[in-house]
Amino acid sequence: MFLADTWDDYEVLDTGNGEKLERWGSVILQRPDPQTIWPRYRPELWGKAQAVYHRSERGGGDWEFRRTLPEKWTVSHKELQFYVRPTGFKHTGLFPEQAANWLWMQRLIQESHRHDLRILNLFGYTGGATLACVSAGAHVTHVDAAKGMVQWAKENALLNHLPESSFRWIVEDALRFVEREIRRGHVYDGIIMDPPSYGRGPGGEVWKLENELYGLVSSAAQLLSEQALFFLINSYTTGFQASVLENLLTRLILPVHGGVAFSEELCLPVTSGGVLPCGASGRWQHG
Repeated sequence: MFLADTWDDYEVLDTGNGEKLERWGSVILQRPDPQTIWPRYRPELWGKAQAVYHRSERGGGDWEFRRTLPEKWTVSHKELQFYVRPTGFKHTGLFPEQAANWLWMQRLIQESHRHDLRILNLFGYTGGATLACVSAGAHVTHVDAAKGMVQWAKENALLNHLPESSFRWIVEDALRFVEREIRRGHVYDGIIMDPPSYGRGPGGEVWKLENELYGLVSSAAQLLSEQALFFLINSYTTGFQASVLENLLTRLILPVHGGVAFSEELCLPVTSGGVLPCGASGRWQHG
Protein backbone atom coordinates (compact mmCIF):
# COMPACT_ATOMS: atom_id res chain seq x y z
CA MET A 1 0.00 0.00 0.00
CA PHE A 2 0.95 3.67 -0.34
CA LEU A 3 0.82 4.75 3.33
CA ALA A 4 0.73 8.46 4.20
CA ASP A 5 2.47 8.19 7.57
CA THR A 6 4.56 11.39 7.52
CA TRP A 7 2.08 13.82 9.15
CA ASP A 8 2.50 15.66 12.45
CA ASP A 9 -0.42 18.09 12.05
CA TYR A 10 -2.96 15.47 10.96
CA GLU A 11 -4.01 12.22 12.60
CA VAL A 12 -6.77 9.63 12.26
CA LEU A 13 -7.51 9.01 15.93
CA ASP A 14 -10.07 6.23 15.54
CA THR A 15 -12.49 4.67 13.07
CA GLY A 16 -15.65 2.60 13.18
CA ASN A 17 -19.42 2.48 12.75
CA GLY A 18 -19.10 4.12 9.35
CA GLU A 19 -17.18 7.15 10.61
CA LYS A 20 -13.66 8.47 11.25
CA LEU A 21 -12.36 10.72 14.02
CA GLU A 22 -9.58 13.03 12.85
CA ARG A 23 -7.28 15.65 14.32
CA TRP A 24 -6.57 18.58 12.00
CA GLY A 25 -3.98 20.56 13.91
CA SER A 26 -5.75 21.16 17.24
CA VAL A 27 -9.27 20.69 15.80
CA ILE A 28 -11.00 17.31 16.06
CA LEU A 29 -13.62 16.45 13.42
CA GLN A 30 -15.94 13.47 13.04
CA ARG A 31 -16.87 12.59 9.45
CA PRO A 32 -18.61 9.72 7.65
CA ASP A 33 -16.55 6.97 6.04
CA PRO A 34 -18.63 4.04 4.76
CA GLN A 35 -15.67 1.64 4.60
CA THR A 36 -15.18 1.62 8.37
CA ILE A 37 -17.66 -1.21 8.94
CA TRP A 38 -16.11 -2.38 12.24
CA PRO A 39 -16.93 -1.15 15.78
CA ARG A 40 -14.98 1.78 17.19
CA TYR A 41 -11.71 0.78 18.86
CA ARG A 42 -11.68 3.70 21.33
CA PRO A 43 -15.31 4.79 21.97
CA GLU A 44 -14.23 7.14 24.75
CA LEU A 45 -12.40 9.38 22.26
CA TRP A 46 -15.41 10.34 20.18
CA GLY A 47 -16.82 12.81 22.69
CA LYS A 48 -13.84 15.06 21.89
CA ALA A 49 -15.18 15.86 18.41
CA GLN A 50 -15.59 19.62 18.02
CA ALA A 51 -17.67 19.28 14.85
CA VAL A 52 -19.63 16.33 13.44
CA TYR A 53 -20.86 15.91 9.87
CA HIS A 54 -24.28 14.24 9.65
CA ARG A 55 -25.38 12.73 6.36
CA SER A 56 -28.89 13.40 5.10
CA GLU A 57 -31.08 10.62 3.69
CA ARG A 58 -31.82 12.99 0.79
CA GLY A 59 -28.12 13.36 -0.01
CA GLY A 60 -25.50 15.75 1.28
CA GLY A 61 -25.64 16.65 4.94
CA ASP A 62 -24.82 19.27 7.57
CA TRP A 63 -22.21 20.07 10.18
CA GLU A 64 -23.05 20.11 13.87
CA PHE A 65 -20.59 22.47 15.58
CA ARG A 66 -20.10 21.54 19.22
CA ARG A 67 -17.44 24.19 19.69
CA THR A 68 -16.83 27.50 17.97
CA LEU A 69 -14.25 26.87 15.27
CA PRO A 70 -12.18 29.35 13.29
CA GLU A 71 -13.48 30.11 9.81
CA LYS A 72 -10.31 28.45 8.55
CA TRP A 73 -7.00 27.34 10.03
CA THR A 74 -3.70 25.90 8.83
CA VAL A 75 -2.12 22.48 8.98
CA SER A 76 1.43 21.64 7.97
CA HIS A 77 3.08 18.71 6.23
CA LYS A 78 6.83 19.01 6.40
CA GLU A 79 7.65 22.38 4.77
CA LEU A 80 4.16 22.97 3.34
CA GLN A 81 1.16 24.70 4.92
CA PHE A 82 -2.49 24.46 3.89
CA TYR A 83 -5.71 26.23 4.80
CA VAL A 84 -8.49 23.87 5.89
CA ARG A 85 -12.11 24.43 6.88
CA PRO A 86 -15.31 22.35 7.04
CA THR A 87 -17.23 22.64 3.76
CA GLY A 88 -20.84 21.84 2.91
CA PHE A 89 -19.90 18.52 1.33
CA LYS A 90 -18.12 17.11 4.44
CA HIS A 91 -14.66 17.86 2.98
CA THR A 92 -12.04 20.13 4.51
CA GLY A 93 -10.12 21.20 1.40
CA LEU A 94 -7.34 18.66 1.81
CA PHE A 95 -6.91 14.92 1.27
CA PRO A 96 -4.08 14.05 3.69
CA GLU A 97 -3.54 10.57 2.23
CA GLN A 98 -2.14 12.28 -0.86
CA ALA A 99 1.01 13.12 1.09
CA ALA A 100 2.32 9.71 0.04
CA ASN A 101 2.11 10.83 -3.60
CA TRP A 102 3.50 14.30 -2.88
CA LEU A 103 6.71 12.79 -1.50
CA TRP A 104 7.05 10.42 -4.46
CA MET A 105 6.71 13.28 -6.97
CA GLN A 106 9.02 15.57 -5.02
CA ARG A 107 11.71 12.89 -4.96
CA LEU A 108 11.52 12.35 -8.73
CA ILE A 109 11.64 16.10 -9.39
CA GLN A 110 14.62 16.67 -7.09
CA GLU A 111 16.54 13.63 -8.34
CA SER A 112 16.17 14.83 -11.94
CA HIS A 113 18.38 17.87 -11.15
CA ARG A 114 16.42 19.77 -13.80
CA HIS A 115 15.23 23.35 -13.40
CA ASP A 116 12.89 23.48 -16.40
CA LEU A 117 10.30 20.86 -15.40
CA ARG A 118 6.70 21.53 -16.38
CA ILE A 119 3.96 19.67 -14.51
CA LEU A 120 0.23 19.52 -15.34
CA ASN A 121 -2.20 19.04 -12.45
CA LEU A 122 -5.71 18.19 -13.71
CA PHE A 123 -8.65 18.44 -11.30
CA GLY A 124 -6.17 20.29 -9.11
CA TYR A 125 -8.62 21.11 -6.28
CA THR A 126 -7.00 23.28 -3.57
CA GLY A 127 -3.46 22.64 -4.76
CA GLY A 128 -1.85 20.05 -2.48
CA ALA A 129 -0.01 18.31 -5.32
CA THR A 130 0.63 21.64 -7.05
CA LEU A 131 2.39 23.09 -4.02
CA ALA A 132 4.37 19.90 -3.48
CA CYS A 133 5.75 19.99 -7.02
CA VAL A 134 6.50 23.72 -7.01
CA SER A 135 8.30 23.45 -3.66
CA ALA A 136 10.50 20.75 -5.23
CA GLY A 137 11.49 23.10 -8.07
CA ALA A 138 8.95 22.54 -10.88
CA HIS A 139 6.55 24.85 -12.70
CA VAL A 140 2.91 23.70 -12.42
CA THR A 141 -0.13 24.36 -14.59
CA HIS A 142 -3.07 23.90 -12.23
CA VAL A 143 -6.45 23.14 -13.84
CA ASP A 144 -9.84 22.91 -12.15
CA ALA A 145 -13.33 23.69 -13.42
CA ALA A 146 -14.37 25.20 -10.06
CA LYS A 147 -13.29 28.83 -9.71
CA GLY A 148 -13.60 28.65 -5.92
CA MET A 149 -11.18 25.74 -5.70
CA VAL A 150 -8.60 27.51 -7.85
CA GLN A 151 -8.91 30.56 -5.59
CA TRP A 152 -8.34 28.36 -2.54
CA ALA A 153 -5.25 26.89 -4.23
CA LYS A 154 -3.95 30.42 -4.89
CA GLU A 155 -4.40 31.27 -1.22
CA ASN A 156 -2.43 28.15 -0.27
CA ALA A 157 0.33 29.22 -2.66
CA LEU A 158 0.50 32.66 -1.02
CA LEU A 159 0.53 31.05 2.42
CA ASN A 160 3.72 29.19 1.44
CA HIS A 161 5.42 32.25 -0.11
CA LEU A 162 6.11 30.36 -3.32
CA PRO A 163 7.04 32.40 -6.44
CA GLU A 164 4.06 33.44 -8.58
CA SER A 165 6.09 32.68 -11.70
CA SER A 166 6.02 28.96 -10.81
CA PHE A 167 2.24 28.69 -11.23
CA ARG A 168 -0.22 28.86 -14.09
CA TRP A 169 -3.85 28.89 -12.90
CA ILE A 170 -6.57 27.66 -15.28
CA VAL A 171 -10.34 27.53 -14.60
CA GLU A 172 -11.58 25.09 -17.25
CA ASP A 173 -12.88 21.58 -17.88
CA ALA A 174 -9.88 19.20 -17.73
CA LEU A 175 -10.53 17.31 -20.97
CA ARG A 176 -11.16 20.49 -22.96
CA PHE A 177 -7.92 21.95 -21.67
CA VAL A 178 -6.01 18.78 -22.57
CA GLU A 179 -7.44 18.82 -26.10
CA ARG A 180 -6.40 22.46 -26.56
CA GLU A 181 -2.88 21.75 -25.30
CA ILE A 182 -2.55 18.88 -27.79
CA ARG A 183 -3.50 21.21 -30.65
CA ARG A 184 -0.98 23.77 -29.41
CA GLY A 185 1.80 21.18 -29.28
CA HIS A 186 2.52 21.77 -25.61
CA VAL A 187 4.14 19.02 -23.51
CA TYR A 188 4.70 18.35 -19.81
CA ASP A 189 7.27 16.41 -17.82
CA GLY A 190 4.72 15.14 -15.31
CA ILE A 191 0.94 14.78 -15.24
CA ILE A 192 -1.34 14.42 -12.21
CA MET A 193 -5.05 13.69 -12.37
CA ASP A 194 -7.60 13.24 -9.61
CA PRO A 195 -10.89 12.90 -11.53
CA PRO A 196 -14.27 12.68 -9.76
CA SER A 197 -16.36 9.52 -9.75
CA TYR A 198 -19.35 11.42 -11.07
CA GLY A 199 -20.05 14.96 -12.15
CA ARG A 200 -21.52 17.31 -14.73
CA GLY A 201 -19.64 19.47 -17.18
CA PRO A 202 -20.31 23.18 -17.82
CA GLY A 203 -22.84 22.26 -20.52
CA GLY A 204 -24.64 19.70 -18.38
CA GLU A 205 -22.63 16.76 -19.75
CA VAL A 206 -22.61 13.74 -17.45
CA TRP A 207 -19.20 12.48 -16.34
CA LYS A 208 -18.84 8.90 -15.09
CA LEU A 209 -15.33 7.79 -14.28
CA GLU A 210 -15.72 4.27 -15.66
CA ASN A 211 -16.90 5.67 -19.00
CA GLU A 212 -14.50 8.59 -19.35
CA LEU A 213 -11.20 7.70 -17.69
CA TYR A 214 -9.66 5.71 -20.55
CA GLY A 215 -10.25 8.53 -23.02
CA LEU A 216 -8.93 11.16 -20.62
CA VAL A 217 -5.73 9.23 -19.87
CA SER A 218 -5.25 8.45 -23.57
CA SER A 219 -5.49 12.14 -24.46
CA ALA A 220 -3.38 13.37 -21.54
CA ALA A 221 -0.64 10.84 -22.34
CA GLN A 222 -0.11 12.68 -25.63
CA LEU A 223 1.12 15.66 -23.59
CA LEU A 224 4.04 13.80 -22.01
CA SER A 225 7.44 15.04 -23.09
CA GLU A 226 10.17 12.70 -24.28
CA GLN A 227 11.94 13.24 -20.94
CA ALA A 228 8.80 12.83 -18.82
CA LEU A 229 9.25 11.82 -15.18
CA PHE A 230 5.84 10.63 -13.99
CA PHE A 231 2.10 10.21 -14.53
CA LEU A 232 -0.21 9.87 -11.51
CA ILE A 233 -3.89 8.81 -11.49
CA ASN A 234 -5.94 8.91 -8.30
CA SER A 235 -9.33 7.26 -7.87
CA TYR A 236 -11.80 7.46 -5.00
CA THR A 237 -14.48 5.47 -6.81
CA THR A 238 -15.77 2.63 -4.61
CA GLY A 239 -15.10 -0.74 -6.23
CA PHE A 240 -12.53 0.68 -8.67
CA GLN A 241 -9.48 -1.52 -8.11
CA ALA A 242 -5.92 -0.19 -8.13
CA SER A 243 -5.02 -2.62 -10.91
CA VAL A 244 -7.43 -0.81 -13.25
CA LEU A 245 -5.24 2.28 -13.00
CA GLU A 246 -2.08 0.24 -13.50
CA ASN A 247 -3.56 -1.39 -16.61
CA LEU A 248 -4.35 2.02 -18.12
CA LEU A 249 -0.82 3.26 -17.54
CA THR A 250 0.67 0.02 -18.87
CA ARG A 251 -1.38 0.13 -22.08
CA LEU A 252 -1.20 3.85 -22.79
CA ILE A 253 2.23 5.03 -21.58
CA LEU A 254 4.71 2.14 -21.43
CA PRO A 255 4.66 1.39 -25.19
CA VAL A 256 5.73 4.97 -25.94
CA HIS A 257 7.83 5.99 -22.95
CA GLY A 258 9.00 2.76 -21.34
CA GLY A 259 9.54 3.00 -17.62
CA VAL A 260 7.43 1.19 -15.04
CA ALA A 261 3.77 1.31 -13.96
CA PHE A 262 2.52 0.23 -10.55
CA SER A 263 -0.50 0.79 -8.32
CA GLU A 264 -1.53 0.36 -4.72
CA GLU A 265 -4.29 1.14 -2.28
CA LEU A 266 -3.84 4.57 -0.68
CA CYS A 267 -4.10 4.47 3.13
CA LEU A 268 -3.71 6.47 6.33
CA PRO A 269 -2.49 4.99 9.62
CA VAL A 270 -5.03 4.96 12.47
CA THR A 271 -3.63 5.74 15.90
CA SER A 272 -5.98 3.34 17.67
CA GLY A 273 -5.03 0.52 15.29
CA GLY A 274 -5.12 -0.54 11.66
CA VAL A 275 -5.22 1.63 8.56
CA LEU A 276 -7.93 3.66 6.84
CA PRO A 277 -8.41 2.83 3.14
CA CYS A 278 -8.62 6.04 1.07
CA GLY A 279 -8.88 5.00 -2.58
CA ALA A 280 -6.18 3.98 -5.01
CA SER A 281 -3.29 5.50 -6.94
CA GLY A 282 -1.70 4.38 -10.18
CA ARG A 283 1.84 5.62 -10.81
CA TRP A 284 4.03 5.60 -13.90
CA GLN A 285 7.62 6.76 -13.73
CA HIS A 286 10.53 6.91 -16.12
CA GLY A 287 12.93 3.99 -16.29
